[in-house]
Amino acid sequence: MSDGDDLDLPALGSELEQGISGFSGLKKIKKFPTGQSNPTYLLDAESGQYVLRAKPPGQLLKSAHQVDREYRVMGALKGSGVPVPQMLFLSGEDSAIGRMYFVMEYLDGRIFWEPDLPKCDRAERAPIYDAMNAALAALHDVDPMAVGLTDFGRPGNYFERQLSRWTKQYRASETGTIADMDALISWLETALPPDDGAVSLVHGDYRIDNMIFANDGPTILAVLDWELSTLGHPLADLAYQCMQWRLPHDSGFRGLGGLDREAIGLPGEAAYVQAYCRRRNIDEIEHWSFYLAFSFFRLAAILQGVLKRALDGNASNPERARDMAKAVPVMAAMAMDLTRGD
Repeated sequence: MSDGDDLDLPALGSELEQGISGFSGLKKIKKFPTGQSNPTYLLDAESGQYVLRAKPPGQLLKSAHQVDREYRVMGALKGSGVPVPQMLFLSGEDSAIGRMYFVMEYLDGRIFWEPDLPKCDRAERAPIYDAMNAALAALHDVDPMAVGLTDFGRPGNYFERQLSRWTKQYRASETGTIADMDALISWLETALPPDDGAVSLVHGDYRIDNMIFANDGPTILAVLDWELSTLGHPLADLAYQCMQWRLPHDSGFRGLGGLDREAIGLPGEAAYVQAYCRRRNIDEIEHWSFYLAFSFFRLAAILQGVLKRALDGNASNPERARDMAKAVPVMAAMAMDLTRGD
């Protein structure tokens, strides 16, 4: 981690002492090297350790970097059966650091950056994936009304609205023509399945490295990075995570594609989907290729935005941002393969 030199430590400490009960003596700020969208910091104080997550500085795309949405959804889900950290404080835009941020509890656990879990024993890998599966099903079983989130998004026509949103975001951050992205957008517009009325809370970026696991087992302590959460279609989360099985392992994507998953103790995509369906009493999933292709498109659009921020000087980690952006045409090509049944 690097020093949080861009934050005013005395001013921030004073603000947090007023805003968080029991907070005292901010001593040090360290920036986590990971996280492309909203920079995240470890706060070391006399009263303990905390995590601060802020909007990035500079000009931002409309509707992006909504840390207040993250704060709200995690606060609402506390006690629901979905593992989330405790929310402690949400600032305004005129905060001590000059932009909106929130503070949450620090949790001591493991983050797995590689989905094949090379540092875990073979016997531990399947339970970790099953815990992810159970947490996703639990999230989609939450009643938005029961947790006060009925206004967290518009119900119905989720994929139509999301396709429109991410097409606009992609066009706003486009730095050159990618033929497969243009073709993919056209295919998705014509292949939209009919709205089946399914509505749930969706995470929007559900993957293994957005979770903290216990140090001594497969228990998930917290699901993090809720910036893209909304009311939507539950299969969007499932398909997004299942991209991991298709992305190549040996090209910087950190996917599971090309690995002998049975040999290393990981479930296949079909088994993972079946476990989810069993937990949620779903008989079968139609239009699976559409949901997968849409997931590739959406992630490619997100990465294009990361590249644009890097070029504009606003990325949290510019060098990694440029590396990630190389994935955009590859993901578009993989999605187009899905549209052809490859």
